[in-house]
Amino acid sequence: MGTQVLTLIVIFLGALLFAGSPQSKQHKYMTTGKPGTRTHAVANVKVQNSEITPYDQSGGPALMEIHLKETFTGDIDGESPARALQVMRDDHSASLVSVQRFRGKLDGREGTFVLQGSEIVENGKIRARWFVVPRSGTGDLSGLRGEGGFTGEFGKGSKATLDYWFE
Repeated sequence: MGTQVLTLIVIFLGALLFAGSPQSKQHKYMTTGKPGTRTHAVANVKVQNSEITPYDQSGGPALMEIHLKETFTGDIDGESPARALQVMRDDHSASLVSVQRFRGKLDGREGTFVLQGSEIVENGKIRARWFVVPRSGTGDLSGLRGEGGFTGEFGKGSKATLDYWFE
């Protein structure tokens, strides 16, 4: 199977897994301090640097790999290297899947966790949905679960949310 077809299958399967995951469902929020309590966090996200490398431009949409370094400020405070695979269409709209490891603090708790995302780019704007990969939290963030996303315009940063709880 060709590299381009295999990459598109991987991207499609990642999107399907995310869409059907428990993390993609809506939840009611509680405010007690018990395990499983859901909390809403907000942060501003800025891309500090990015590198885009085409890896297949043999026909149809171009396939790109993106390396990013982002900083988060707010309830989520820290930095995150990210990797994304992008399908870039001729009209400059795009679909992406991403994985990133956040390092820093979430509402004062320090550690790391991994976010898996699915992004859409249209008209210079990006919107994303993401979830915390189960069992990826370390330190004070061990047992973290959550879901959220961000919206933004290129060059202007993004407003991100994470609705989270601990198992």
